Amino acid sequence: MTSEPTTAPAAAPSAAPIPTIEPDTKDWTWVLREPCPECGFAAADVDVHAVGGTVRDLTPRWISALSRADARVRPEPTVWSTLEYGAHVRDVLRIFDERLRLLLEEDDPLFPNWDQDATALEDRYDLQDPVVVADELADAADAIAARFDTVRPDQTERPGRRSNGSVFTVRTLGQYFLHDVVHHLHDVRA
Repeated sequence: MTSEPTTAPAAAPSAAPIPTIEPDTKDWTWVLREPCPECGFAAADVDVHAVGGTVRDLTPRWISALSRADARVRPEPTVWSTLEYGAHVRDVLRIFDERLRLLLEEDDPLFPNWDQDATALEDRYDLQDPVVVADELADAADAIAARFDTVRPDQTERPGRRSNGSVFTVRTLGQYFLHDVVHHLHDVRA
């Protein structure tokens, strides 16, 4: 892992190209079976009925990280800044809220594809306003937490699929999703 940057915060952002980050092509579904060696999160231990409360508990840590003076600074040219991770997590919250909605309302839905790396480039995560991202992240966290709060015991095993064939249930979607939120807090040391 990289250390905290010691440089001064970056000047006002520009639309200049930024060094690209190699796309993450790993299939992270393995975190449903074993603890993550990087962040220590054990997704299999998560009770789906606790996901909403956990998201609410984690949100202030994201808000605090995004308010850091160096939130825009990449610790290394090919490692996302806290701002970029925050924008990604905001979008994860939104995407998984929609996936959870599909699981709860449809029978065995196929989730729309989402290319997180393309989104980061197209939406220029690096140029977004950390204050706006923090507000949007908080709103998205409230929305998905509220939806997880509505999950009934008889809904936890409702299935859905990604286009690559990975099958999720409401329970495993919550576990997988929560790992993403926690893991990226680890990435930004928050």
